[in-house]
Amino acid sequence: MAKKVVATLKTGTGKQFTKCIKMVKSEKTGAYCFEEAILANDKVAEFLK
Repeated sequence: MAKKVVATLKTGTGKQFTKCIKMVKSEKTGAYCFEEAILANDKVAEFLK
């Protein structure tokens, strides 16, 4: 399935996409968890803020 995702990202509408992963601290437990998203390159800075 991962190969299909990569193939569709490369043959999209001409936009470049990036898989972003950021670490977020939970307010309830204090533990860290990871958030993942596949975004267009112009949206990466907003996701990481």
